[in-house]
Order: sequence, then C-alpha cells, then structure tokens
Amino acid sequence: MFSNCAGSDAVVEKFVRAFCALASGPRVGEPTLHMPLHESEAIVLQSYALGEADRLVSFLSRSMGRMRGVAAGARRPKSRFGSTLEKLSHIRIWFFERETRDLVRINQCEMIESFLEAFRDYASSIALAILTEVTEAVLPEREASDANFRLLLLSAQTVKRTGKPELPLAYFALWTVKLGGWLPAMDRCARCGKAIGPNDAAYFSPSSSAIACGQCRRPGMRAISPAAVAAARKMLAERLDRLAAPGGEAIDVRAARELTELMLDVIERQIDRKLSSRELLESPA
Repeated sequence: MFSNCAGSDAVVEKFVRAFCALASGPRVGEPTLHMPLHESEAIVLQSYALGEADRLVSFLSRSMGRMRGVAAGARRPKSRFGSTLEKLSHIRIWFFERETRDLVRINQCEMIESFLEAFRDYASSIALAILTEVTEAVLPEREASDANFRLLLLSAQTVKRTGKPELPLAYFALWTVKLGGWLPAMDRCARCGKAIGPNDAAYFSPSSSAIACGQCRRPGMRAISPAAVAAARKMLAERLDRLAAPGGEAIDVRAARELTELMLDVIERQIDRKLSSRELLESPA
C-alpha cells in the first residue's frame, strides 16, 4: 500500500518515473489524449516530497474515490498550493486526468478546513494518523465511497473539536469494519444464535469476525467486556457528533480503547499487514 512506501526507494522511483511520463506527454506515434479537468471535494491522506519542488499526493475524492496525483511546484516558497496539501486537509481540488496514466495532475486546491492545529496534540496526532492510514489501506483506488468520506471527515472533526481521540477513533474503526462488511452481529452468538445480554460473557475472533457466547468459545478467541459490547451497540445506533456532544450518552474511555483494538485487529487481518501508526497508540489497559 502506498501509505507504507515513504521509505521505499523502489516505490518512490516508480512514481518518479510515472510523473516523468505524465509530464512528458504522449510518446511518438501515440495519439494525443484529451485531459479533462475534474473538480471535487477531497481529503488529503498523504503528501510526499517529489523531486526538487513537487509533491506526490494521495487524496480521497468524494466523487471519484481514492486517487494519487502530482502537484507541480508545491514545495516552492510561494507555491499557489500553500498549506492545502497537508495531511487531512479538507479541500476542493481541481485536477487533470489522462486515461493511460495512474497519476493525475493537480492543478489547484482551495482550503475548506485545516487540521494542522489538531496535529499539535500528541494523542490526537496519533489518532488522526490512524484515520488516514486505515482509509488509504482499506479503500480501493478510484471507487467512490461517500460513506467512508463522511466517516473520515466526521471522525477527524470530532478529534479536532474535542481534543479527546478515544471515542472518535473507536467509532471510526468500528464503522470502517461495518462498511467493509466484516462486522459480526453484536447482540448474539455467531455459532448458536443465543442472545448476548448486557452482563453476559462474550468472546471475539478477529480471524473470523465472529462473537461467541461462553459455551461456544473456541481457542484463540479474546474476551470482550460487556462495556465494549455496549459501546459498540451505541456507536452503531447513534451519530458520532451526538455521542460526543456535551450531555451526550457517555462511553467509557477504556471500553472505547478496547473496541478500537479489536476493530484494528480485524482491519489488519483484512489488509494482511500491520498498521505502522498503531504502534504508537496507547494500550487500552
């Protein structure tokens, strides 16, 4: 995944070659292709230095899905892009696309909302890094997903507004698993169908994305606390901004952290690799 390639010379070289091909135009004998200008609301996922003055940008377009592009001259002191290409910037973007190229050419960006201040807090910065890494890992390229776009934006805004990342991170991880189709029923055993009550023991298996009761527990399953199960049910039934509002239904911080760990286990199994930003996350204990 591109989110893990910052330190890979081979991958960077690949995108440099792609950029050179994008900038050089059609080959001899290749027909000149029309390059339509697209406009979209977007969220910046990653931004890397490219060459002496350019930036390689991964972004989530609301209308076209996850994309990658080159912003020529973005690293120059008086660049027209300013701070719009910083991680998680909510922007309006204009870009050119050519059917035969993987990278688009970013022409202009307009800031809608910046998250630079939120990154100044350590705990918030870790949570925001996980939001971007997970989004980039689970979403395929060029497949629009308005639900994932809204989830990412709402989660980031809640981290920024409250300065308390535990609830929005758990909500984001849970709903990412839900939207991916990997979330089991949270109210009954996956094996026998028995309802799991508020005080009943429950066990979770990331490998099969299943919850089991005490009688159906299998080796390797992890105990999940009643508080975490209750928190998941609340998050599935209510919007994040309402849960995080003053006077909203309180969710225990430890339960939120436990739920985050369980859902990230599922995500890592689905993408078949570890999330690098997760290593910095505080333990739920």
